[in-house]
Amino acid sequence: METAVDIVVDSQNRFVSEHLRRIFLQIYGIVRNVADAQDLTQEAFIKALQHQEQLKDEQKAAHWLSRIATNTAIDFLRRSGRATFCEIDQAPERHGETPEQSVLREEHRDYLEDGLRLLSPRERAALIMRDVEDLPAEEVARRLDCSKATVRSHIANARTKLRRYMERRKR
Repeated sequence: METAVDIVVDSQNRFVSEHLRRIFLQIYGIVRNVADAQDLTQEAFIKALQHQEQLKDEQKAAHWLSRIATNTAIDFLRRSGRATFCEIDQAPERHGETPEQSVLREEHRDYLEDGLRLLSPRERAALIMRDVEDLPAEEVARRLDCSKATVRSHIANARTKLRRYMERRKR
């Protein structure tokens, strides 16, 4: 016979397994460092599970967890005073890609990473959620706990900074 504790533990384990990958990728998109993202993902889940009563409604819990994750990552960047970047294991070699194409692809990726470093953590988070994860502005606003207008401002500022950076790199 399952006890109340067993039921709670099963519920918590299910919650973590359902959201772990998404939350890790969300945090990694902000901090751009695998080790930090792993630690911060664990921290975000600990914070969420400490408030079990918030997890009853599954849809609200997912949004709430996203906000915790974003805030945890942004707080980390503020505390550390830096954004760190590291290489994720290289993608498998592309078939039919010449060495020149491979070098150009790597160069473009390096340019993009350098450009992302220029953005504030909130600008970077908003841009990645909107343009990479293709989330609607309403969802980005919910995750960042701000208005849609603020999200649009963060994204516009981020795109302007990246555009200027890329134009300077071309010269």
